[in-house]
Amino acid sequence: MNCYCGNLKDYVNCCEKIHKDLTNAITAEQLMRSRYSAFVLANGDFLMKSHHSKTRPTSEKKAIVAWAKSVNWIKLEIIDTTMGLENDTNGTVTFNAYFYQHGKVDVIHEKSAFKKENKHWKYLGLSK
Repeated sequence: MNCYCGNLKDYVNCCEKIHKDLTNAITAEQLMRSRYSAFVLANGDFLMKSHHSKTRPTSEKKAIVAWAKSVNWIKLEIIDTTMGLENDTNGTVTFNAYFYQHGKVDVIHEKSAFKKENKHWKYLGLSK
């Protein structure tokens, strides 16, 4: 089975490596994909750990996990990336995350900002 993030690798050889060790996310897109997989798995610990300390919504963790469990995740579609490579310190990833909830398909369309913190990629929030 392919990884939840849409890569052709299986989960163990893809996002699980990043879930176990955040330093395995070499690019912002890899971190984005691993965060999507964490939503699929309702892995709140990883979602908090991979969120930049300046914008981390620790008080919302339970609500985020409850919502992630309440929907059926369909697929992640990466639309665009800017910067976010190994030697960059900032980057963006524009994506669509499709899910099924209350009898209909819905989509999260977002341009996410990523920033390195302690030399590792972290999710900063919505890009302006």
